[in-house]
Amino acid sequence: MAAPQVFPLSCAVQHYAWGKMGSSSEVAQLLASSDPAAAISEDKPYAELWMGSHPRGDAKILDDRISQKTLGQWIAENQDCLGSKVKDMFHGKLPFLFKVLSVETALSIQAHPNKELAEKLHLQAPQHYPDANHKPEMAVALTSFQGLCGFRPVEEILTFLTKVPEFQFLIGDKAATQLKQSMGGDSRSMASALQSCFSHLMKSEKKVVVEQLNLLVKRISQQVAAGNNMEDIYGELLLQLHQQYPGDIGCFAIYFLNLLTLKPGEAMFLEANVPHAYLKGDCVECMACSDNTVRAGLTPKFIDVPTLCEMLSYTPSKDRLFLPARSQEDPYLYIYDPPVPDFTVMKMQVPGSVAEYNVLAVDSASILLVVQGRVTASTPTAQTPIPLQRGGVLFIGANERVSLKLAVPSDLLLFRACCLL
Repeated sequence: MAAPQVFPLSCAVQHYAWGKMGSSSEVAQLLASSDPAAAISEDKPYAELWMGSHPRGDAKILDDRISQKTLGQWIAENQDCLGSKVKDMFHGKLPFLFKVLSVETALSIQAHPNKELAEKLHLQAPQHYPDANHKPEMAVALTSFQGLCGFRPVEEILTFLTKVPEFQFLIGDKAATQLKQSMGGDSRSMASALQSCFSHLMKSEKKVVVEQLNLLVKRISQQVAAGNNMEDIYGELLLQLHQQYPGDIGCFAIYFLNLLTLKPGEAMFLEANVPHAYLKGDCVECMACSDNTVRAGLTPKFIDVPTLCEMLSYTPSKDRLFLPARSQEDPYLYIYDPPVPDFTVMKMQVPGSVAEYNVLAVDSASILLVVQGRVTASTPTAQTPIPLQRGGVLFIGANERVSLKLAVPSDLLLFRACCLL
């Protein structure tokens, strides 16, 4: 009998300190809903759900007919499940890691190296850069989701330099003037001036950063106490970040980077070398399989300032939203297809009036997550239907046809990660 190609997974949870606590976390809610035996600790953060075969969180297979315990082990022995193109291009490995994130406090401001730089950094400092792969990422909001992403237009940064003297002090007059003069020039001189400003900030002495930040926090706090609105310099956000990371240089990064608030279903794509930070909310995230991160602030961890300042993409851009395409073949399917080969994310919103929904067959292994609704999944090769409810995760081998019967007539929200080459 052929090995099953479609089966449910039990996925790893990461309890990072920045995650939402207990049952307030989307990750905890998905876990509790999909596994009645799961006990949620209210005093523990539930930060990330990992759906994939990454060695630090390899999913367990929930199918008695399969001898391998984890998805990584099973794929290693059944590489054809990846699809022939994916198998060849990614050397028999699943090329993506699919996640749900529940963010309570800000994650570090960071960027991920491109492949060429990742190889170099991994050779030079494997203790900080554990692999030689790039790490493009995409986040699709499940709830209102706030993040920083890419450099703002230069005119906005200049406005902050005028309105926030503490920010201007750290950048210095020379770099600020250079940025002002680059306006209206070519993109190269603008990028160079922006790099100079950002490098000045990042290379500031810790003592000076703390002094200026304390001055700014005091000034904003006094204004807020007097009933004044400080939103023109993101007063509330600055106080929030300072409370989470006192004296951290990353607090000033809000004046360099675009602040995005995504509505559910909206996405941001973070290509190599783009500085970003997730601040608050819940999202589905997909990324290439890598752990390489170059940090810039809002972190107690190692900050590699020279590498960071050298590698960043200093292209200012206002519009960082990544829009999905609506499928031509399926009215309920939205496809978020970034300009990298490693992954594509699909969102399926199926109304409760539809009794049965056929999942599009693709020439790639994929992982399906139920965010809302209850279904039973059946395939031509499966002996019995697989029941799935909120939080349920299904592995689907390449080119497998899966049909979902809605168990109750309520709307269905599904996300799926795959690799469309």
